[in-house]
Amino acid sequence: MSKVNDILKGKFLVDEDAFKNWRMIIFLSVLALIMIASSHRADEKVHEIADLKDEVAELRSEAVDSRVNLWKLKTSSSVAKALEARGVKPSNVPPKKIKVKIEERD
Repeated sequence: MSKVNDILKGKFLVDEDAFKNWRMIIFLSVLALIMIASSHRADEKVHEIADLKDEVAELRSEAVDSRVNLWKLKTSSSVAKALEARGVKPSNVPPKKIKVKIEERD
C-alpha cells in the first residue's frame, strides 16, 4: 500500500533515481505527441481524398453533360435548323458521285 501512496504523492519523481523516471516520462510524452500528430495528418488526408472524389464525380458529370450537348448539336436536324436561319436549306436532289479518270502517259 505504501508504494501506491508513493506513486500517488509523486515521490518517484523526486527520488535519487528520478532521472530514469523523468527520461521515460519525457520519452512517452514525445511518443504520444508524435502519435497525435500522425493521427491528425491521417485525418487530413482522408478529408482531402473525400474532397477530391467529390470533385472527380462532379467533373465526370460535367463531361457527360458536355458530351450529350455536343451530340445534340451534331445531329443533322439541329444543323439544319441552325442553317435554316441563314437561308441555307437541305437539297431535294440527292448527291451524285463524281468519278475522275486518270489517263496514264508514257
